[in-house]
Amino acid sequence: MARCYSGISLVVWFSFASCYLTLVESIDAGGNTRMDEKNTTLVRPVPWFVKTQDGGSNIISHYAMWHTVPGKNFGLRAEISIWGSPNQTESQESGASLQIYCQDGGHYNMIEAGFHVSPSLYHNRDVHFFTYWTKDSKSAGCYNLQCPGYVPTTGAALVPGQVITPPSSYGVQDRYVRLSLNKDPNSGDWVVYRHDLETPSFLGYFPIGLCPNMPVIEALTGFVNYFNNTQGPPMGSGHFPDFEDSEKKIAYFKHIKKYNSGGHTYDPILFEMKYLVDRPDCYKLSYPVPALTRGFIFSYGGPSGCIG
Repeated sequence: MARCYSGISLVVWFSFASCYLTLVESIDAGGNTRMDEKNTTLVRPVPWFVKTQDGGSNIISHYAMWHTVPGKNFGLRAEISIWGSPNQTESQESGASLQIYCQDGGHYNMIEAGFHVSPSLYHNRDVHFFTYWTKDSKSAGCYNLQCPGYVPTTGAALVPGQVITPPSSYGVQDRYVRLSLNKDPNSGDWVVYRHDLETPSFLGYFPIGLCPNMPVIEALTGFVNYFNNTQGPPMGSGHFPDFEDSEKKIAYFKHIKKYNSGGHTYDPILFEMKYLVDRPDCYKLSYPVPALTRGFIFSYGGPSGCIG
């Protein structure tokens, strides 16, 4: 059954010379995203602030994020820089995403949309658009369209698992996608839009049942995951954040906006945001600041080689 979602008005204000991303077809003849459906994918634990138990996982996850405190939060929009990781192995994953954690009884559910390099999932080192959800913080969760959950719209401008190219090139070219994940005020579903095309493009939605309740934690997150018998991959551009550097050298979230209950955007209130870097010796995170041509922006990242 078709669903109708409320439109979101946008004001785009920027003057820097960034480039939009194009899409590479990664769809088979049957219209399905090409990926290995076997359960060989790195499944990342959730951050410490929503963990309910130690699952004894042999996967190590590190995060560089700004997140809200639990409350009446309705979603985020941001331009997310796109960085490849050409030397990444099948025991590693890296990426950046918008994340929503909603409390459901004694645990948190999570829904997420973003971009990652995951050789164990796709058997290549391309950058892919991805979605992910987990019904509680103890279960393995589900990427893309591997199980019922995220619902893509027909003819979506980005399909989960689809390759985007080219990524940013250090010191040469900045590439980004402007993405949003917010609670639709009419249906209650969590809708995903792409905003860097001529008009906002509805990509799909997470049904309300995956994230039905408040309070909600919102997060803008750079992450890496890897098996504990190897070393961590680079996060972001593979370089520590430096506000003085141009977008051609840093991984960032910029033009950050929050949504209200009516589906309209507004600037984040910085004192309501919390800083989380669980391994500051390996990966770092700058403070979000308002910039004339970049809106609210922060950068994050770090080189490969993190142990433990």
